[in-house]
Amino acid sequence: MAGKRIGVVLSGCGVYDGSEIHEATLTLFFLDRASAQIIAMAPNIPQHHVINHLTGEVTNETRNCLVESARITRGQVRDMAGVKADELDAIILPGGFGAAKNLSSVAFDGPNATVNPDVSRLLLDMVKAKKPIGALCITPAVLSKVLSGKGVVLTIGDDAGVAGAIEKMGNKHQESGYDGIVVDADNRIVTTAAYMCASSIGEAGQGIEKLVAKIMEMVSK
Repeated sequence: MAGKRIGVVLSGCGVYDGSEIHEATLTLFFLDRASAQIIAMAPNIPQHHVINHLTGEVTNETRNCLVESARITRGQVRDMAGVKADELDAIILPGGFGAAKNLSSVAFDGPNATVNPDVSRLLLDMVKAKKPIGALCITPAVLSKVLSGKGVVLTIGDDAGVAGAIEKMGNKHQESGYDGIVVDADNRIVTTAAYMCASSIGEAGQGIEKLVAKIMEMVSK
């Protein structure tokens, strides 16, 4: 019997300009351990910019979100434009600055951000179908923009600035630590702070493991 189909939305490869690799890999690991059928995806768009992760400096390179995301998934990743909600039982968004720079403009525009049309479309379709959504690290802010004014309960940990942006988008922020999750049962949304609070891969993994377990519990009911 095939496992539950869980989408994983990536935004490149590397914390400063794409997906946070630890968060993405831990999400994939815990999903695989739960016998999920993983459908990794990313938008086929250029990254906002490319950062040298050794020096922190912006380079003159150009890279593609989909191509870079394939590094994390060993090539098993789909163009998000072709993914439909009816193919998925749930969806999870790992964090990283790519979510706030490539999937959206949250890093630059805060509560006035725009969101990539394919990201927005798929998330709205998942909400309409009442299918669970998991969001890690900064991605609850992206989800908050998509669901502006809906009063959904989310966490990004304890960052006052991002929490305030979520509130300005018409949603609710609940403070949490790296080892916790926040569940909005009515809207079937689970969020965890991950590296917004964590200082190591082990700490980040505690909340991510709980989030994946909760998402798998939701899709099994």
